[in-house]
Amino acid sequence: MVTAAAPSLHQKILGDLQGKILSGKLAPGARIATEHELAEAYDCSRMTVSNVLAKLARAGLVERRRKAGTFVTRPQSQAAVLEIHDIKAEVLALGRPYRFELVSRATRLSTAADRARFDTKLAGRVLVLVVRHFAGAKVFCLEERLINLDSVPQAAEESFQDVPPGRWLLDSVPWTAAEHRISASNAPASVAASLSVRSGTACLIVERRTWRAALPVTHVRLTYPGDFHQLVARFTPTSA
Repeated sequence: MVTAAAPSLHQKILGDLQGKILSGKLAPGARIATEHELAEAYDCSRMTVSNVLAKLARAGLVERRRKAGTFVTRPQSQAAVLEIHDIKAEVLALGRPYRFELVSRATRLSTAADRARFDTKLAGRVLVLVVRHFAGAKVFCLEERLINLDSVPQAAEESFQDVPPGRWLLDSVPWTAAEHRISASNAPASVAASLSVRSGTACLIVERRTWRAALPVTHVRLTYPGDFHQLVARFTPTSA
């Protein structure tokens, strides 16, 4: 019978620190113990610890600051401006565990404000959803969504307990046009509380509308803490 070799001390330290970072036990911005402290804790050389921290830095999980110490980085997700992206995929790309929480769900007749968001004069029923998305222990994004039940009547029967609304719509409802609006704003108290940040924190806001033929499908407002997200566009020159 062949048994697996025990992990080396280097692998153990690396696994311990990486696990604490990815689980959120060591939060973004947290200071990691010094090389001397880690060497004493693991009864090893400072060279071993230094090699571990260098590997974590190359992976983008920590930042080593001369004379200040080693700190957990604040990772930023990247999303293409011209794509409808999946929030879960963004979080997993950061190496963080993903989960979501349905904060509220309600059905009502559309208001004038709803129709303005949809850019339509049509009056009908809408499904109103508020969802929090998490990357580890940190709130990654606040989703405030309207779904036009005239376009997507099956949404009224969906609980959204197992699949977040954005993913469900991508999988279930074909769309023919979309519009993105991108802005920045300081979080009001209610939004800050949902994001678990201080009131007035700078946030990135992505508002999106989608249509199927002439009918509006959904309007969503995604609010991200400003230090946790960036938008990327790749394009080629237009011909003369």
